[in-house]
Amino acid sequence: MARAALRIFLGAAPGVGKTYAMLEEAHRLLGRGEDVVVAFAMHHGRVDTQSLLQGLDIIPPREIEYRGSIFEEMDVDAVLARRPHTVIVDEYAHTNIPGSRHGKRWQDIEELLDAGINVLSTVNVQHLASLGDVVSAITDVKQAETVPDDVVRRADQIHLVDISPELLRQRLGDGKIYAADKVDAALSNYFRMGNLTALRELALLWLADRVDEGLARYRAENQIEQSWPARERIVVGLTGGPEGEVLIRRAARILKRVNGGDLLAVHVRAADGVSAESPQALEAQRTLVRDLGGSYHTVAGEDPAKALLDFARSVNATQIVVGVSRRKLPAGRLTGGVGSKVVRDSGDIDVHMVSHPLGGRGVERSRQRDLGRIRVMVGFAMAVVVPVVLQFLLAVSPSHDIATAVLIQLTGSVAVALVGGLWPALLGALWSSLLVNYFSVPPLGTLTISDPQNLLALLVFVGVSSAVALVVDLSARRSKEAARARAEATTLGDLTRGASSAEDPIKGLLEQALDVFQVRRAALYESASGDDGWQLVAAAGEEAPDENENTEQIDANTRLVLSGRVLPASDRRLLGAFGSHLSAMMERKQLAASRREVTRLAESNTMRTSILRAVSHDLRTPLAGIKLAVGGLRQPGVKYTEEEEQDLLATIDECSDRLDVLVGNLLDMSRITSDSVNALIKPTRWFEVIPPALHGIPAGRVRVDLPANMPEVDADAGMLERVIANIVENAVKYAPDSDIVIVGAAGGLSMTPLAGRPAGELRIIDHGQGVPAASVVQMFQPFQRLHDVPAAAGVGLGLAVAQGFTEAMGGTLTAEETPGGGLTMLIRLPLSAGPVFDHPTGEAPMEAQSLLLQRDHHPLPTRGANP
Repeated sequence: MARAALRIFLGAAPGVGKTYAMLEEAHRLLGRGEDVVVAFAMHHGRVDTQSLLQGLDIIPPREIEYRGSIFEEMDVDAVLARRPHTVIVDEYAHTNIPGSRHGKRWQDIEELLDAGINVLSTVNVQHLASLGDVVSAITDVKQAETVPDDVVRRADQIHLVDISPELLRQRLGDGKIYAADKVDAALSNYFRMGNLTALRELALLWLADRVDEGLARYRAENQIEQSWPARERIVVGLTGGPEGEVLIRRAARILKRVNGGDLLAVHVRAADGVSAESPQALEAQRTLVRDLGGSYHTVAGEDPAKALLDFARSVNATQIVVGVSRRKLPAGRLTGGVGSKVVRDSGDIDVHMVSHPLGGRGVERSRQRDLGRIRVMVGFAMAVVVPVVLQFLLAVSPSHDIATAVLIQLTGSVAVALVGGLWPALLGALWSSLLVNYFSVPPLGTLTISDPQNLLALLVFVGVSSAVALVVDLSARRSKEAARARAEATTLGDLTRGASSAEDPIKGLLEQALDVFQVRRAALYESASGDDGWQLVAAAGEEAPDENENTEQIDANTRLVLSGRVLPASDRRLLGAFGSHLSAMMERKQLAASRREVTRLAESNTMRTSILRAVSHDLRTPLAGIKLAVGGLRQPGVKYTEEEEQDLLATIDECSDRLDVLVGNLLDMSRITSDSVNALIKPTRWFEVIPPALHGIPAGRVRVDLPANMPEVDADAGMLERVIANIVENAVKYAPDSDIVIVGAAGGLSMTPLAGRPAGELRIIDHGQGVPAASVVQMFQPFQRLHDVPAAAGVGLGLAVAQGFTEAMGGTLTAEETPGGGLTMLIRLPLSAGPVFDHPTGEAPMEAQSLLLQRDHHPLPTRGANP
């Protein structure tokens, strides 16, 4: 079944009208007679959007229970059973609730597309994975939900829903986006004028790149080599010399004048050697290009000028910047530098020849050049002319000795061999032997040889000339092979350096292969059987015609496929070396994964051993208490007073609660060490989680002092409650004579940001005996108790669990000394994004704060927690 079409409505910020535009398109399709249903659409209480849902068939969402709450997700099975022509699915980047079929909504949509159902969806620019760090730097909000750019780029159509920042803020102020009580906070936070302008520019630029990719694909499919200056794009040609920095900066200044465009620096490595290159200079230039917002590329070619022009045309460049030749002027005028060839063959691409301090000063070339076509042609011309000239000189000389003639002609043959190689030298040797025979060997004027010694001399002459020509030709070939090998090794070294800086080294290596081999797609496949069922491991680039595929069989189960053009024979050896390098990188990746898995298993085994040790010792006490109390109550013939029965029942209840807490901590620690903790992050108010966390703490032991403007934080309410409960119970246990205070930072904001974004802070303070500074780090390790007191209740997991849960929510849990003595625990969590909180100011209702401060607590058995 053919894959259906995906259309995405892209917006710069919430409220621009993505869902509204999508539903309008749904009504248009419905009017054309298409079967359109709504599988999931969020109207956010907006009347205009809500009205567009009327008249459309709606598939009820699937309800999923998670941690005591009911959540709604798209019912994929119901959509597949209904099989409409087009389905509406809002929020493309949404993360599904645990228990759903897929982890992400875009994966649900992929299943619908594979089933032949067209999909309309929406996404904001801040949810694109490549722009996550940029958006966080602009808005000070880290996006928890992202979608890979490659997935979005695969959409058949992307519609930009765009309105000006002024109009968006006006709509927000009119109450068309959020409720009136949230408007002021949203306008002063996420919806600031600068934020919206920057987000709008990001959306436009990202979509422009996508349009540019479509233009490049169209030009490639229609074999259009002429540059179309739809967007300013400057290519800088680098030779590996120190002048490259001058060229890069000049190109950046040119690009700045046109107010936007792309800067691409390309190092053209000739296949005949690399001795003129400076690896240090190239690395510095690579860093400079990236600092200026450009990209660095490496290509190889027999003709540097042609390779540079081919690359420029492949990226639809509008301008090329090259430096003047470093050769001295006479040599430059005779041979012409790379820059001159680029100017001559550039066609409609503008070329800037930039002068630099090294121009015209000459460059040392220690490499040997191979015998090119021009040199061979010159050798053939010399093979014809030089013997004639030498024979003329012999004719005017007084001596006509045959030995002299042979030696002089042999000198000419050696000269021809040095210039033209084997075949011109053989031609020259035969021609010279005929001339010597005719003019210098008796009888003169004929080709007859009367003396056998003269015949031997001529044969030796031909043999020596041929041997010299063969040696020169072999030397040139060996020099060419050695230079090519050096070039390939340097190319692989550059590929390795570039790939090592990528998040995924294998994909980074494939991306650089696109430039080196000038192909449109590079893909790596694996097969378990080695014959059928090839599975894609990694790929870079876009789809290309199958008839231009180049397949390199790395081993029996791995193959590398380059598509877009047929590689010449000269690139095949480099392709083989590239495949071997890729295979080694895959092996290293597998070994690293195995090493991490072994380390994780070892840590889990250590933790499991510790848990078993704890079960065998620390859990025995509550079990023994329960056993004794139950045995006493069941003992026949023993009568207990009502007060004694209540004491025994209280013992059973206390030991059972203690056992429940200890087992809970053990299970939580096991989840943390096995990386199976999944936090359900959503906006959370401190005042909502503190009361249940303090449930059971004796009344009067804990004083809560929260400011009235505590903002929301991104957290899992259940986990945060457990973190606070463990810390407070730990303080109650180890500071029995101290008051315990829970306070929020001024304004609820921490002075220390988390990953560059604002954070909320909560402090839990006691004035007990404290913890020595040297023991603070050890305090958060599992199975640690203050002074290792074995009599303390619990197994020493409380703070380890609290820290694990805090880090799983993206926060930190630290400890510091309380002034005057004691211990202060600091919980820092990221602030919630402005557009999604329920109370824009973060202010808790006064009745809720009063309830928090006046709550009557009930006793709860102390949890096993470390200090």
